[in-house]
Amino acid sequence: MKIGLFGGSFDPIHNGHLSIIEGALNSGCVDIVVVIPTVRNPFKRGRILSAAPYRFYMTKRAVEGRFKKNVFLCDIEFFLEGISYTANTIANFCDKKYLKPFLKNNGFGKKAEEDHSFYWLCGSDILPSFDKWYKPEKILENAGLLVAQRPGDPTDIESEKERIRTALGIDTDIRSFEIKGVEAASSSIRADKDFDRLPEEALDFIRTHGLYPSEDPLSKVSDKAAETYLESAVAMYPVLGEKRLLHTLNTGLLSAVYAGRFGADPDKALIAGTLHDCAKEIDIKEQKKMAMERCPELAVDEKLYHSPAGAVFAGELMGIDDEEILNAITFHTTGKADMTTLEKIVFLADKLEPSRTYTDLTLMRKLAETDLDASLMLCVRAVKNKFDAKGREIHPYTFEFMKDLGII
Repeated sequence: MKIGLFGGSFDPIHNGHLSIIEGALNSGCVDIVVVIPTVRNPFKRGRILSAAPYRFYMTKRAVEGRFKKNVFLCDIEFFLEGISYTANTIANFCDKKYLKPFLKNNGFGKKAEEDHSFYWLCGSDILPSFDKWYKPEKILENAGLLVAQRPGDPTDIESEKERIRTALGIDTDIRSFEIKGVEAASSSIRADKDFDRLPEEALDFIRTHGLYPSEDPLSKVSDKAAETYLESAVAMYPVLGEKRLLHTLNTGLLSAVYAGRFGADPDKALIAGTLHDCAKEIDIKEQKKMAMERCPELAVDEKLYHSPAGAVFAGELMGIDDEEILNAITFHTTGKADMTTLEKIVFLADKLEPSRTYTDLTLMRKLAETDLDASLMLCVRAVKNKFDAKGREIHPYTFEFMKDLGII
């Protein structure tokens, strides 16, 4: 098979990206396209991009919504260390140890055993700088270039082909194709908040998770905290499913917002909220073991294990040893007596993050704009009513929390 590889940040994925995929397939130069969202973009380091899982799952929704066959998503970069250089990604993808299982898992059966040729899909605008990329010769050893003539881009593809071949001393396969007139740039879309050029699936995803707000929560935290947040998102990808991972990332960002409102440390709020559910889907026996280590009083109910276990796992996963952060993770489910502002924030953000829809949260969210305790009172009452309806008793820690709030 002729396999097209299409990498990018996709922050957000837009109709221009989809047009490149469609054009590549229509060109006949490739049989399938594999889309590889970048995890650690070498050109966009730091807090410029959204956390990798947001971009990956948004791209997944958009690609699956548009293409019913011949287009596949690949998460290989979540499992590669360091900066996501194209040369390394292609080399690892083309390795038969990775390629064969990938193709078989995507339904290719015996075809997975065949030899394949590869093309790296790109826009014409990257050609003038391509030979300055990290190890461009390594890219061309494994794949040719399949170049989309981007609308409005003045690049002379034919002359650039010869320049690249001469500069690198490689007589590589460089082909081009035309795409429909879709002109869009993710950076402009993020800046202008003009989402008209996005597929509906991407727009729904953005709305669900509250992405690209007018004021970015990461702009209020330190470089170190932002880096910990972004790396935590990558570290949790193998251990949490899509819904849980996006929930815990949402909670981290909302916790940072609440910290700015109510006088807590936004760095600690971001990290505690982000990692609060990190142990939620690991083996239940391991959860209990960790819970016993951290807080035996919470190791009495399987539904509570993940909270204290999360504090232990956050240390193992990301080296977190700040007790304020670890306590916020430990008590995010039950609450407790004498909750700190940070602990209250993570407790509340867990219940109110944008994708939560388990009940009408409008009033709680409104109160949380100005009065942390008022929102908490309403939230904890709702939790108590839910327990009462199911005939379950609340944990003694929650009882103490309710006393402090003046609910009982």
